[in-house]
Amino acid sequence: MKHAWTAGLLLVGSVCAASPALAQMESREGIALQNQILDLRHQLDMLRSQPNVAPAYAPPPMAPPVSRNQPAPVTSDITAQLLARVGDLEEQVRELRGRVDELTNGMQQSRADIEKEIGDLGFRVQTLENGGHPPAAPGSATVAPAPQPAAPAAARRTPELAMQEGNAALARRDYPAAEAAAREVLALRGPRAADAQFLLAQSLLGQRNYPAAALAYNDSYERSRSGPHAQDSLLGFANSLIALNDTRAACDTLGRLATEFPTARPDLREPINNARARANCR
Repeated sequence: MKHAWTAGLLLVGSVCAASPALAQMESREGIALQNQILDLRHQLDMLRSQPNVAPAYAPPPMAPPVSRNQPAPVTSDITAQLLARVGDLEEQVRELRGRVDELTNGMQQSRADIEKEIGDLGFRVQTLENGGHPPAAPGSATVAPAPQPAAPAAARRTPELAMQEGNAALARRDYPAAEAAAREVLALRGPRAADAQFLLAQSLLGQRNYPAAALAYNDSYERSRSGPHAQDSLLGFANSLIALNDTRAACDTLGRLATEFPTARPDLREPINNARARANCR
């Protein structure tokens, strides 16, 4: 999932990096058009400064008036053409300026969106790395949690007894005791590790530690994708994501559950439908 987010950010970043180059190209075209306009205006000023200069083929002073069918003087034609050309170039400059403004606004909006996505992603990663606790605000003192003394009796429990007492604590909603039993079994890395990982995820979800619960459910599924807790782990992972308001990832997880387990367990059908409804999955 992190690789997908990184690839998406790199793709958006490359698009935003191309936008300034396009805007710079449009600006160069606008400058070239403005130079042409200045040159044409200079020519017009030169023509207007010589209003009494007659063309080489002008008639004598006593010649009869020019008829309407006779072509207009060359100077008037050139002036009209230059004025028309100036008007066309000014219109192109206005269009280029409008396109540059649109590109600039789009680039700024894209940068703002990327910065927001990066900030949200960084916050979520720090939260997961801190065990589900939001990162401390800048300048605030970080107080490390006081270490909990391990019960002497817990070290003497067998994995089977620890799992039995941990599941009993989960049933009576003593989630801290269930978490302690699960971590005790996980530390031994024995054959009950998969069961302990699922118990840990359930106890974290019961304590509403949703980021840590999401990681624990995902680890539970990865430990045994075809084991007895696989469907429950995917459903728990989706419920944790819903609690984190990441409904898109939750719907993807529920879709994965339906794909890998087309026939859900009867006791999970209603919880799965409820999860899809809460996440507004299509």
